[in-house]
Amino acid sequence: MEAYKEEFIHFMIDCGVLRFGSFVTKSGRKTPFFVNTGSYQTGPQLRRLGGYYARAIHDAFGLDFDVLFGPAYKGIPLSVAATMAIGEDYGKEIRYCSNRKEEKDHGDKGILLGSKIADGDRVVIIEDVTTAGTSIRETLPLIRAQGDVETLGLVVSVDRMERGTGTKSALTEIGETYGLKTTAIVTMQEVVECLWNKEYNGRVIIDDEIKAAIDDYYKLYGAE
Repeated sequence: MEAYKEEFIHFMIDCGVLRFGSFVTKSGRKTPFFVNTGSYQTGPQLRRLGGYYARAIHDAFGLDFDVLFGPAYKGIPLSVAATMAIGEDYGKEIRYCSNRKEEKDHGDKGILLGSKIADGDRVVIIEDVTTAGTSIRETLPLIRAQGDVETLGLVVSVDRMERGTGTKSALTEIGETYGLKTTAIVTMQEVVECLWNKEYNGRVIIDDEIKAAIDDYYKLYGAE
């Protein structure tokens, strides 16, 4: 595993973003692990997060694109943090764009925040975690309604590696359905590899009991 991936996993633990226990996802699945990017709370945390996203975007897509789009609400700070990191780390100016939940009819009118999207723009979408692919199905039509736009792909922080609407993973389904390249900073397989029966800051994060719960979860919801 690349060093930055292990650093990112430990970073999520430190920030309380990656937790283990008993949770229910937005799609209604009972899960032994939960990823909540809303738990990043400080400027330095967001700067580090943006750097990890920037690395994943650079490695998967290069930097030959124009706009990084973050769907409301959690995608808004993600798009800002990642475009700032891309500028600082790689010297590339990428525009950020997000959407409002409701269209504004006065002042800065419209549905979009940040940069507008125009004909010819190449767009990468940034999200926190995709479980069932619901958000992307809402986001893509909005982006494509802005003009003759090329949507290159989707980057998330953690690939949960579980089924979407069929037997394949949500990320794989999204890629095949919409013709997008998809990537993640880390996968849950890498998370388990990094943490299972290994001490971090004086404790074992994933012990045999939690590992068994994760295995049972994937027997029910794991992708092919």
